[in-house]
Amino acid sequence: MTNVIDDPKLKTLLARLHRDSEIQTKQMEEFIALERAANKPMPGPDVIKKFLSDKMVALEPDKANFCYQLCRALNAKRVVEVGTSHGVSTLYLAAAACDNVSESGGKCVVIGTEYEPAKAKAARANFAEAGLAECIDLREGDLRETLKEFGGSVDFVLVDIWVEMARPALELIAPHLHTGSVVITDNTKSYRAAYNDYFDFIANPANRLRTMTLPFSGGLELTVRV
Repeated sequence: MTNVIDDPKLKTLLARLHRDSEIQTKQMEEFIALERAANKPMPGPDVIKKFLSDKMVALEPDKANFCYQLCRALNAKRVVEVGTSHGVSTLYLAAAACDNVSESGGKCVVIGTEYEPAKAKAARANFAEAGLAECIDLREGDLRETLKEFGGSVDFVLVDIWVEMARPALELIAPHLHTGSVVITDNTKSYRAAYNDYFDFIANPANRLRTMTLPFSGGLELTVRV
């Protein structure tokens, strides 16, 4: 039996999306470099957010593959992604959830979140092209509204969004985690200070979370409900 992640059509799509993401990452680096070369201060969060409003900002391939493997190891079938963008990492999560269903039965869903309409439109087109749209529930709008219902306990969570929205998202999702649920959060080393509120929530014993920072580029946080 062939796993979804090995589908040639999906592999071709992912390779193209990762190439496009690398190009956009370089554009972001050039944008910042030009601002600094003109002796301007480092662009603030609002300026960067506006520049990235239509950009892919995809999870790197090694991190995305790691998430796929974790989901397979957990037999994750109810997955939440905080920050879908163009849906690159979503495709890995959906492939894992579908592969788990193929192995052990049941149903699966990947609940995605995206605030920018243009990004949500691009993501839906990618889901359709991959043939995975039926197992993805992409919710468009403010996550503080869209992440109020999950239809059951959550097995795996990927948080790859603006730092200030990470804690509000986790606060909504945490009551739905079960023992052994995993939360992966990107760039927790690069933006450690900005994540202080997020780590304060994790550190609260009442939330039953244990965490460690993995040595991926920028830091990748592995948090487990215990």
